[in-house]
Amino acid sequence: MGKQLTHVDSAGRPAMVDVSGKPASVRVAVAGSRVRFPATVAAALRTQGMASAKGPVIDTAIIAGTMAIKRTAELIPFCHPLPIDGCRIGIDWADARTLAIRCEVRCVHRTGVEMEALTGASVAALAVYDMCKALSHAIVIGPTRLLGKRGGKRDVGEVG
Repeated sequence: MGKQLTHVDSAGRPAMVDVSGKPASVRVAVAGSRVRFPATVAAALRTQGMASAKGPVIDTAIIAGTMAIKRTAELIPFCHPLPIDGCRIGIDWADARTLAIRCEVRCVHRTGVEMEALTGASVAALAVYDMCKALSHAIVIGPTRLLGKRGGKRDVGEVG
């Protein structure tokens, strides 16, 4: 039989997955997002040391992403609240106009942290947009995607 949606019960209604029977293990997920600026905005940010009128862009985005990771279960209806053991958000230039955001999340639990990593990367990108929108509304976010996960039934992509 093919793959099936996991957040649907036998009657086709939305349901949280019961993970009580799974063994706890180390779970790691890495997600990434991109923020692309118009050339003039990217040049201005570099000249200003990645600060905007609202303050330090990178530091603010890291804090926002970290806060989002810890609140993912409040934002995504069927996510389990998880005891986050560690997270790291890195932000650097991928090219002359694009910031690359990398968010890694770790925990020991019975379910994975993919949604936490994706939420952290997404909110960090949104914070960059918010910090820089006074310079331009032509800033583009995306793609945001899972880069890898480890732990649970299967490993996907690269983690580490």
